[in-house]
Amino acid sequence: MPVHAELEPAEITGRFRRFADSVERLARTLRDLERHARLLKVAPLHGREWYELLRQKLVPQLRDEAFLVVAVVGGTNIGKSVIFNHLAGCRASATSPLASGTKHPVCLVPPRFVEQHDLAAIFQGFRLLEWDRADAALEDRSEHCLFWRKSPQTPENLLVLDTPDIDSDAPVNWQRADHIRRCADVLIAVLTQQKYNDAAVKQFFRKAAAEDKAVIVVFNQCQLPEDDEYWPLWLGTFSRETGVEPEIVYVAPSDRRAAEANALGFYERDWKTAETARGGGTVESDGEARDLADDLSRLKFAEIKLRTLRGSLKALVDADFGVPTYLREVDVAGGRFRSASEILSAEKLARLDSWPPVPNRLLVNEIREWWREQREGWSAKVHNFYNTLGTGLTWPFRIASKKLRGEQPEPWDVYRKREWSAILETVEKAYERLTMLRELGNPLLTERLDAVLGGTSRVELLRTLEAEHGKIDFEQELSELVVREMRTFRDESPRFYEFLKRLDKTAALVRPATSVVLFVVGVGPAGDAAAHAITDTALQTVIHTVGDVTGGTVAAAVGDTAISGTASSSMGYVEAKFRRLQAGFTARRVGWLIAALDRRLWGTLLEELATGAGVSESQPYREVQAALEILEKQLAATQPETVAG
Repeated sequence: MPVHAELEPAEITGRFRRFADSVERLARTLRDLERHARLLKVAPLHGREWYELLRQKLVPQLRDEAFLVVAVVGGTNIGKSVIFNHLAGCRASATSPLASGTKHPVCLVPPRFVEQHDLAAIFQGFRLLEWDRADAALEDRSEHCLFWRKSPQTPENLLVLDTPDIDSDAPVNWQRADHIRRCADVLIAVLTQQKYNDAAVKQFFRKAAAEDKAVIVVFNQCQLPEDDEYWPLWLGTFSRETGVEPEIVYVAPSDRRAAEANALGFYERDWKTAETARGGGTVESDGEARDLADDLSRLKFAEIKLRTLRGSLKALVDADFGVPTYLREVDVAGGRFRSASEILSAEKLARLDSWPPVPNRLLVNEIREWWREQREGWSAKVHNFYNTLGTGLTWPFRIASKKLRGEQPEPWDVYRKREWSAILETVEKAYERLTMLRELGNPLLTERLDAVLGGTSRVELLRTLEAEHGKIDFEQELSELVVREMRTFRDESPRFYEFLKRLDKTAALVRPATSVVLFVVGVGPAGDAAAHAITDTALQTVIHTVGDVTGGTVAAAVGDTAISGTASSSMGYVEAKFRRLQAGFTARRVGWLIAALDRRLWGTLLEELATGAGVSESQPYREVQAALEILEKQLAATQPETVAG
């Protein structure tokens, strides 16, 4: 059979430490990922076979110096306690020709073991009780107990267990046997002519073979030398049915007196030779009884320990059994969240075919106001004086215009009504799409969609939106937008900004003469308009030059006329930039509606869906993947050299 090449103790210790670091890292990152993925409602780690193997076996047993957990397992009334007592070197467990049965596992530990190790971490899932009498493990108890005591005869690197019958019809025994199998390094399979092909026994050892568990077979109660002709056939059937390739095979004679006196002989048999005898023939005995404890603690320790680590790790990284299955579940669940998130994207629900633009005059006024605030010193006084003068001179004309046209609504009031009409249309279309989505039956959304579409939810939503919409200060929003973008221009193009300041000062120098001349020749209030045109020349230059710098929101224009389609080609460029400023304000208003719909329709649902959709790209997910890759590389490096045996 394949065996490990001899390794120096330092190399074994080094490998254990490297495995310990990687296993600890994997366990830690898995816990982090599970917390991160809680929204996905993936089945918890606890209870998964590979995770229990990681938690109950690998983590605790790699934390300290190497040792082997040796469990004696088998069916009813086949002498497990006899084998256990021989390993213990004393009559530690009760034996009887009647099938009284061990109901709780019992463990012998070396004298100093409990001071150096945590037994509770090794045997998770059990209540640990000190073992003070031989028949304590035979008592019926509902809880999972493990009885232990120190044994001077037990080697320092072995923990030896006697276990409940694995062929019992009591489900509690199966659970206890599974716990023991996970934490054991070596399973001593006690078989007899009657129990080598039992269904419950084979089921237990199939799981052990899947974990690449080290198994030592002891054929007990044999009639020797007669049964040397038959045990290879029994073992062949057992191996084919379970997948177990035993590390060592022993046969023990049927000798009650020797068994009770702890003087039973164990004879090693060559498994490879046994394979050649499956079709019949006799396997010769080597004639010398072996010490099972010495074989495990000294002669076979390194190869068995490396074998059990390799088997456990292979199960852990197995694509169809281990951690990758959990990662795939996270991926699939995250995909469902991603799909639901895309379905509920407010930009898609609130489809906007039209949205009212902000009136040009209001936009121009805000830009002019910003420019006025940038003026300083004498030029500011000149411009302010003539602006005030112009306002006073044109007052009679504005009064006359009002009488001719009647009282006109405020521009912002008109805009508010137009925007509310767009909101009503958008909400109506959103509800139509939600109704369609409910019919698609996405399980993550059905319950929430029923609540959104049921009862008076639409009326309540519109009432809330209308109240919030009525409190919006549009003028303040537009002012903030213009100020932010113009400040961006000023900060990113300081030289050009200073050029415009000088141009504005030049306009202040000629403004008095221009206004007086125009007024004297009879133009009157039109002089103020002309003066405005002069100062707005600087603003036209701003538009033409810095449109891209300010990210699409531009500075100014000379007024509504300059924004018309009849403007010159240069003004057409100005118009394009100006429209982009209008689009910026529209995007701000649409963003308000989207946010309002998010809050009122979904609450935290969209945030939860986005979080769930991103789990498979999160740092904990990547760390689990990295830990797996490291373990796979370490596992490949520990593949043993083989020799024929």
